[in-house]
Amino acid sequence: MSEDALFDVAVVGGGPAGATAAHDLARRGRKVALIDKAGRIKPCGGAIPPRLIRDFGIPDHLLKARVSSARMISPKGVAVDMPIKGGFVGMVDRCEFDEWLRCRAAAYGAMRVTGAYERITRDENGITRVHYRAKGETEPRALRARFVIGADGALSQVGRQEVPGADKTRFVFAYHEVIETPPAEASDPDRCEIHYRGALSPDFYAWIFPHGDTMSVGTGSANKGFSLKNSVRDLRDGTGLSDAATVRREGAPIPLKPLKRWDNGRDVILAGDAAGVVAPASGEGIYYAMLGGRLSADSVEECLRTGDARALSMARKRFMKLHGRVFFILGIMQYFWYRNDRLREAFVNICKDPDVQRLTWEAYMNKELVRADPMAHVRIFFKDLAHLLRLASP
Repeated sequence: MSEDALFDVAVVGGGPAGATAAHDLARRGRKVALIDKAGRIKPCGGAIPPRLIRDFGIPDHLLKARVSSARMISPKGVAVDMPIKGGFVGMVDRCEFDEWLRCRAAAYGAMRVTGAYERITRDENGITRVHYRAKGETEPRALRARFVIGADGALSQVGRQEVPGADKTRFVFAYHEVIETPPAEASDPDRCEIHYRGALSPDFYAWIFPHGDTMSVGTGSANKGFSLKNSVRDLRDGTGLSDAATVRREGAPIPLKPLKRWDNGRDVILAGDAAGVVAPASGEGIYYAMLGGRLSADSVEECLRTGDARALSMARKRFMKLHGRVFFILGIMQYFWYRNDRLREAFVNICKDPDVQRLTWEAYMNKELVRADPMAHVRIFFKDLAHLLRLASP
């Protein structure tokens, strides 16, 4: 690659957000460089909704499982099954899934560059130079680009260096262990488990998600003094998974609130975890990351077409118009229901309600708030109120 080559866009980070942005822009004929570290896998349960599969053309072979039910487990051990009627939750392995997305971007013409991002400088003509260090090399390299999409994760260096306020966000720290799936009689390959117990997470939840031959067993917490590894060990011990072989261990911070600003107003825009688009309460991030990558790519395309950098701000505006209300509601849910085990017990009890189950899965699968049944929302509101006021027994 020549130092004089000028890319339309340099995408920093090859996860779902970055790979999607690179794919969309390369498909439009733009000259794209996709800079990514080798071998980095984010800790993730791997759940994706049918909406993602449709919108982003995900092939069936990437689905390790099709979950048809979720089991919610309360602090007292009460198990509530939430069957998914008329749909499913797809499960992917991030190691395979992310690489497939990167390969697809390359197939449309994006140039893959393996290296660790270091910084951005600009030459006398205002052209951006993205500096990175290739593995095993002592001297950094640089490539030139008109625009940069920072999709380099929750602790985005692109964001911290280039976008005001990008260093001010709240995180949940997630950790999981990928283990070999035990014999069929010891597990249900079509059901995920979500554990709401303060001992496993004081402010979030723990999970067991099936991935076919493997399983993701993990937890998360914003409490830096909480031992995530001990929690996962206790979860495995308590669910008969302590003897299963461990394939790999992964941990990383996960943001739970979109940044107030995604761009620098000039030539840099953020996407995915770097922009903070992980849903509160659920921690779901893959769909929102890929959508954020697509919207950021759209904004950059508009900038390239018109020369007007103000188009960069449209990505966040479009995202918040689509999903800002959902993030607000989920944030309130996490604040109220995850505070202590009494409330967690009540929350799991509410999940028995058929209206809650139906509206939850319809909203999750389609990524839209369900508006067709207002009386169901009214019923749920009064049931929630009764639990909050202790008028209903958990």
